Amino acid sequence: MKSLSRVFASFLVVVSLHAAAEGDAAAGQAKSAICAACHGADGNSMVPQWPSLAGQHPAYLVRHVTLIQANHRPVPEMTAIVAGLSGQDIADLAAWFGSQQIRGGVADEALVEMGRLIWRAGNEKTGVPACAACHGPAGEGNPLAVYPALAGQQSIYITSLLKRYRSGENWGPKDLPSQVMNGVAAALTDHEIDAVGSYIQGLRRAGN
Repeated sequence: MKSLSRVFASFLVVVSLHAAAEGDAAAGQAKSAICAACHGADGNSMVPQWPSLAGQHPAYLVRHVTLIQANHRPVPEMTAIVAGLSGQDIADLAAWFGSQQIRGGVADEALVEMGRLIWRAGNEKTGVPACAACHGPAGEGNPLAVYPALAGQQSIYITSLLKRYRSGENWGPKDLPSQVMNGVAAALTDHEIDAVGSYIQGLRRAGN
């Protein structure tokens, strides 16, 4: 189990490692056609298994495309697509999708109460920290720590990722954020994961 103090300690380490991504959104839009089939032209995915990229912090997108490109994060569908991207291409695409607004979805009313509880307070009995501690009260994320914005993300994608984290999957020994998520997800039940995923899908950031 991972306590909040350990999560925040990890946060401080990640801050020291972070380098901000810079890109040109207009150039990214011109390069984004290859991404649109899975993630939507404006980054709002119509396929629930694939994440929406709209409104995501550019630094987070740069980091994960780079992880996939280096074969540290295995995403077979993306391997060939990212292979030929330059660092500038990745930064430009990240700037474009980050400049878009996520539309989000609707939460399952039957799961909202539990999802809200886990999001805001975690589960003290099992040592699960509040999701909001790292991802923000409204799911806005923390770009300095490369913690993603989650509000409005696809529920099916979130639940699948949480179960993979719970099983021990991460992006390598040097990737602290995914190891933090291994600890966070370790004590989550399937029902809690479904509730959190649904709550995230219906969550709205300020201005959305």
